[in-house]
Amino acid sequence: MIASEVAPFSKTGGLADVAAALPLALGRCGQQVTVVTPRYRGITAGQWVSEVSATVAGVTFTAGLFAETLGPGVTVVFVDCPPLYDRDGLYNSGQVDFADNPLRFAFLTIAALEWAATAATPVHVVHGHDWQAGLAGAYLRQHFARDAVVGQLPVVFTIHNLAYQGVADKSWLPRLGLGWDLFTVQGLEFWDRLSFLKAGVNIGDAVTTVSPTYADEIQRPEYGFGFDGVMRARAGALTGILNGIDTAVWNPETDLHLPTPFSAKALGGKRAAKRAVLEAAGLPMDDAALARPLVGIVSRLVDQKGFDLVAQVAEPLVDSGAAFVVLGKGDSRYEHMWRTLAQRHPDTVAAYIGVDERMAHLIEGGADLFLMPSRYEPCGLNQMYSQRYGTVPVVRATGGLVDSVQPWNAAEQTGTGFLFADYSGDALLGAVHDALATFGRPAEWKRLQVNGMKTDFSWDRSARAYLKVYKGVIAARRTRRPRARPARA
Repeated sequence: MIASEVAPFSKTGGLADVAAALPLALGRCGQQVTVVTPRYRGITAGQWVSEVSATVAGVTFTAGLFAETLGPGVTVVFVDCPPLYDRDGLYNSGQVDFADNPLRFAFLTIAALEWAATAATPVHVVHGHDWQAGLAGAYLRQHFARDAVVGQLPVVFTIHNLAYQGVADKSWLPRLGLGWDLFTVQGLEFWDRLSFLKAGVNIGDAVTTVSPTYADEIQRPEYGFGFDGVMRARAGALTGILNGIDTAVWNPETDLHLPTPFSAKALGGKRAAKRAVLEAAGLPMDDAALARPLVGIVSRLVDQKGFDLVAQVAEPLVDSGAAFVVLGKGDSRYEHMWRTLAQRHPDTVAAYIGVDERMAHLIEGGADLFLMPSRYEPCGLNQMYSQRYGTVPVVRATGGLVDSVQPWNAAEQTGTGFLFADYSGDALLGAVHDALATFGRPAEWKRLQVNGMKTDFSWDRSARAYLKVYKGVIAARRTRRPRARPARA
């Protein structure tokens, strides 16, 4: 696998969690997985095993390769090249992308393929994650075509978020060592520019994305970000596989961030978690505060996550009778909005602008509801964490949220949360009011909590689906490709 971030070593979002949890689940299925990722500033893990050199954009870079065992069958190989990765951010600094990102991630891909070509254990599939790994197929077909080891390897490419397309000036193409024959509509040309994402989609043997509903949505203009036609053209190779969660890390029965463990059979510890999150947030902890519904939010504070909707109804939302604890960072206007709301409503709103793993676990464990009103959501993980912790999600009906949250049906006592379809502040507010009304009926609420806690969101389920994709591309390539010649180009 090629991934630009891997938890717990580097992380800006859900990609890092997937790039760690999926390999571990595959390892539990008996597979051997190597994940190649940059050795960013601050990463000290790994033992030196070899080095790789490549000339990209007229400069020869040499990187040390450092290996670390992540779990049974899983190795992380860090590409240590300080000129490219020793920086104060993974992709940008001060919200400005590094100008040489095309070079940085092209080199990562080359290093990964060189590792695959010399690995002691034969490689059967290359799996690239998001635009940063989009050139894997291009390099395999142009630079490794005659390599007996990796030249004919199938490539699986996973889209975690179609909005991030890795678009660069077309002048990068020869600088990255790729031929102009690839610069076509069927290749990696996107409105006369180079798109790493389009390369991954068009050259990959199979394309996956992170939920079945998102796989359908990205073929439509409203969710396609200009790529909907590309995705429709590759619909036959596209599969939506719902992400899982790390059920060892996100487990209320063993979570060390919680004051008291709890489970679907013994929910009492959730009250202690609620008290702990109220205390950490600086909110009242008396009996009235503990009886009041607590809404948690752990999110990037950006439009995609629906905070423009929240802004439309912010005051009626915080006047709904619930308390709110918010953890996240993002656009300055939304950070300011939540800080202002916390100042106006100091007894019912707390805003922590930043990232804090302990606080994230406390919110998931201690909140009663979790709000996730996304404009679009390829998969989403927090709604799954929430259900596992008996925290009822209120989400917009889009992408992976549709595939992982089942609407509450009071008559049949089925479902795990509340969904709203229209992208409007009024629809969001209506769903919150429905949830708060149900919170006022304790027997129903407990059934709703237990339903969510019993849902299987493990990566083992998802890993089996990925294995099916891997086996399919291996079989297909064996039947249609000639045997590779024994010499390297």
